[in-house]
Amino acid sequence: MPLPASKQSTLRRATKRAVSLTVLTRAGSEGSSSALPGLRASITPQRLTLTLPVPPSINHQYATVNGRRLLSATGRGYKSTVAQQVLIALARSPHKESLLRALRGGYLTLSIRFYFASPLRRDVDGGLKIAQDALCEALGLNDNRVTEIHLYKTRDAHHPHIEMTLGVLSH
Repeated sequence: MPLPASKQSTLRRATKRAVSLTVLTRAGSEGSSSALPGLRASITPQRLTLTLPVPPSINHQYATVNGRRLLSATGRGYKSTVAQQVLIALARSPHKESLLRALRGGYLTLSIRFYFASPLRRDVDGGLKIAQDALCEALGLNDNRVTEIHLYKTRDAHHPHIEMTLGVLSH
């Protein structure tokens, strides 16, 4: 099933930007921006697992303009970074087509492990929506097909990041 024209255009722009991407950086607001190790991804015909930057906090995800809540520049930047990482991971995988076919054909399960600099500074669910939206948009999926979600919070003082796994629900 081909992607809508608007999604194809977004993917082409993200692909052009991804060519020069060499290091994954945090988009979150916890302290200064520090580099994470390069893209880590695991792709099977039924599941995608990616290491991504920590999403921006709720306070930095949205802006109010003329009384309307809009995704902020920080939020848009985060979604763009996720799209780039997804495109790179898919381009490197021999399972790209079978994974996309499986994800488009069933209900989905999402697991996110948040590795924060301090587990007491952020709520575990504060980054859920933007991370889920970013991943599903990058894959051309409607996030309403995610019917099972697992969230975990732990500490990584030196390299805050998240590990997201999106897979096909098996029941």
